[in-house]
Amino acid sequence: MKVKVQTLDAKAGGDIELKDDIFGVEPRADILHRVVTWQLEKRRGTARAARERSEVARTGKKFGRQKGGGTARHGDRRAPIFVGGGKAHGPRVRDFNPSLNKKIRTLGLKMALSSKAQSGQLFVLDNLDVSEGKTRELREKLGKLGFGKTALVIDGDALNVSFARASSNLGSIDLLSAVGANVYDIMRHETLVLTRAAVEKLEARFNG
Repeated sequence: MKVKVQTLDAKAGGDIELKDDIFGVEPRADILHRVVTWQLEKRRGTARAARERSEVARTGKKFGRQKGGGTARHGDRRAPIFVGGGKAHGPRVRDFNPSLNKKIRTLGLKMALSSKAQSGQLFVLDNLDVSEGKTRELREKLGKLGFGKTALVIDGDALNVSFARASSNLGSIDLLSAVGANVYDIMRHETLVLTRAAVEKLEARFNG
């Protein structure tokens, strides 16, 4: 698959050949759904459990007479009504640690990249250099490129410092390195923007 490369100034920067086994895979909604669900579940933290009556380290000895004490008939100090007693109906441990086959995760990322390429929402830029690192300058350049309402920009190993500084105030632009490319972020943005370095790193990631 051959895609045109542009510069931030909306000028032609040649062509780049994208591998069909990465950017030409037929997307499947069920695979993408499984990967996105797995990602969101992995983000959830484990709920901490409260100690209940059987887990509190207090004596189990009956501390008072059954009758004649003028108080309720308690068996031990671990009852929830006492200070230091167990929690009644407290939170349980909920461990959100799902598993998903690595082949499915890899296939899902390929399908996410392919869906953007096949729908015409994939742009490839030569580089992300912004001369002065100014937000106003970058906003004008992005307006000429026509990235849409939201865009995910993926760079190579290291993020471009000038572009990161200029785009930090733009809510419609998110910036990631190639190692952080994931299905959820790709699918929730209208446009996917890759640099030449990002394409090389992604292809090396799959072929490695």
